[in-house]
Amino acid sequence: MYSKLFILFFLLFMYCKTFSCTCYLVTKEASIDGSCLITYAGDSHVRYGQIYFKPRATWAAGSMQTIYDRSSNKPLGQVALPSETFQVVGFMNEYQVSIGESTFGGRDELVDSTGIIDWGSLMFLALQRSKSAREAIKVIAELVDEYGYYSLGESYSIADPNEVWIMELIGKGIDYKIDKKSKQQYNANKGAVWIAIKVPEGYVSAHANQARITTFPKENGIKSISSKNLNKIFNKDIEVVYAYDVIDFARSKKYFEGKDEEFSFSDTYAPLTFGALRGCELRVWAFFNQINDDMQKYWEYATGNMSKPRMPLFVKSNRKISARNLMEFKGNYLQDTELDMSKDVGAGPHGLPYRWRPMRWKFDNREYFHERVTATQQTAFSWVAQMRNWLPDQIGGILWYGVDDANLSVHAPFYCSMTKIPFAYAEGNGDILKYSENSAFWTFNRVSQHAYLLYDRIIVDLRKKQNELRDKYESFVPAIDQGALLLHEKDPNQMIQFLTDFSCNTANSLVQEWKELGNFLLVKYLDGNIKKEKDGIFLRNQWDFPLDPVHPPYSEEWYKIIIDNTGEKFQTPTKKQ
Repeated sequence: MYSKLFILFFLLFMYCKTFSCTCYLVTKEASIDGSCLITYAGDSHVRYGQIYFKPRATWAAGSMQTIYDRSSNKPLGQVALPSETFQVVGFMNEYQVSIGESTFGGRDELVDSTGIIDWGSLMFLALQRSKSAREAIKVIAELVDEYGYYSLGESYSIADPNEVWIMELIGKGIDYKIDKKSKQQYNANKGAVWIAIKVPEGYVSAHANQARITTFPKENGIKSISSKNLNKIFNKDIEVVYAYDVIDFARSKKYFEGKDEEFSFSDTYAPLTFGALRGCELRVWAFFNQINDDMQKYWEYATGNMSKPRMPLFVKSNRKISARNLMEFKGNYLQDTELDMSKDVGAGPHGLPYRWRPMRWKFDNREYFHERVTATQQTAFSWVAQMRNWLPDQIGGILWYGVDDANLSVHAPFYCSMTKIPFAYAEGNGDILKYSENSAFWTFNRVSQHAYLLYDRIIVDLRKKQNELRDKYESFVPAIDQGALLLHEKDPNQMIQFLTDFSCNTANSLVQEWKELGNFLLVKYLDGNIKKEKDGIFLRNQWDFPLDPVHPPYSEEWYKIIIDNTGEKFQTPTKKQ
């Protein structure tokens, strides 16, 4: 039986590994060039930054696929393979369909250890089987119904070149029964309850480890359908799709007793807490605040006041958003707010906008916490999926992919039609417990670790290089698109080779340039000094001897902290003394 002790350990294990991702969703009319855009930050202390690659394949009847839990690598069971699966580069397939996620957890008792499909496998299974965002939603719904859902509650960003959707899903727990014929025990609650909503054009959405869908229009045959009519999801007028029993199941569990029109998915299956607001919704607020001028009214809610009105699921963007904007937004640490992570004493003498774990701690029998912001050191990888409907799929889909801390990373462009992964980003080239000097992940981590020591100094040089590379890639991509279009008309195979070569060469060059940046930073900031340099060249005197380095002082604020904590301990005696 599913013991309380097992539930406790399962939830603690899952919490440590998955409650840590931030996703943005941007529709065509909200983007600067008409792209659909979604982002994902894979924040985990055990995840490794690499690009997964699955080529297109055909399968014989009866072929099966083993499912491994993405949080532990535990084998969960097998599912039937379709006759054909599509190519997947990272989290985007050959039809530009892209999927990101964040775990919201929800009610503990709804975990189903008998399920075969976990939160991570759902993404990759859907990508390998879907030609559109709507088809991906249908695939996810059907898979959990057939095989059962193993994990905690999950939010998904699902997009293609034309539409952006947010989907939230949670299991049904376990209700053991005995099959009369086979006498075998089974879970009568197999499956999940869920809802998917299309983000309105011109709007953006976001999720960060807290369920965000509240009330929604119930089935009316025009805009909204239940899973009993799931095949109608391909009707372009449909904007809301949900599990037929999403409300009835809540009633059966005594979670909800109101009228159907009052039902809120989030309030029912993942009730708000102070931690959900301050650690999760505040990250959503930070993104919304960067593209909408009317977010201050939700500040109290986002910082923990549950009596205040909830933030909306979608907000109208007051500016057009680019893929690069989203990369920059991933570096948010509540700048320009009273909670700016670089301003309080925890930032140390160098304004470090990070706090090492644990996030919760006690002092004098009172509980405290560190802010959980978007920029975080334990990010394994982050990406921006750019999907463009005016180009052929092979050219239109770009996964801008970066490894390590998103605030300090550079996102390289990977076209969705590329046929191989550069070695620096490939699976098997090192892992989180095995260093590889040739891996992108470890290369970026080396630089980040240095930056954490002298953040306010090193970030200046790091930003300069980061923006130089971002500028270069932004200027390259339009030219690569045009070249690929010409080849698309003449020789599609040559086009794919061209895009593969560009993606791999750019990524390999980036890793090499970041290694050189790391070497430069080591020399420049050795022992806390700052070497004198001009345009990256360290300066020497006329006899080729190094110029004396600069010894920058700490800030006035930090000197005051020292004095406040030590009094006259370090005060220089006066002559009279």
